[in-house]
Amino acid sequence: MDCCAPTNREGTIKTSCPHCGQNGRRVPLVTLKSLLKPAALATLDPECDYAFCPNPSCETVYFASDGPLTFAVGDLKVPVFQKDSDMDVPVCYCFDWTRKRIMQAVRQGGNPLQEIKAHVQAGRCGCEVNNPQGACCMGNVAEFIRQVNVY
Repeated sequence: MDCCAPTNREGTIKTSCPHCGQNGRRVPLVTLKSLLKPAALATLDPECDYAFCPNPSCETVYFASDGPLTFAVGDLKVPVFQKDSDMDVPVCYCFDWTRKRIMQAVRQGGNPLQEIKAHVQAGRCGCEVNNPQGACCMGNVAEFIRQVNVY
């Protein structure tokens, strides 16, 4: 379920991260405009297509698909779930479901995924401006819950 993406431009692109070689996933320009710190935003080329590097060991978060421009973890206003293993980092950025909060809810018999789905269905999410991936977090939340249930 891609809850918020308004366009078809998202998806894996053939361009790979210039630092680690991982293929990236397109991100809407509005994501970068929302999440880059002012100094990084001042260097943004709005004519470029950008991709998200999902590699946890790579410091690059965004890279231009047709050029050398990159933005690193330190260029963002928020921590990046895929790149920061801290328990207080959001998995769901719109409704502040951190690893810690999800883990506590699941262990107490709660279902964070259902709560998030209800918000999504009510049209309350804003993943394209809140989530560094620029896309719905449901896959990340579901995967993290599976990990919690294994341990």
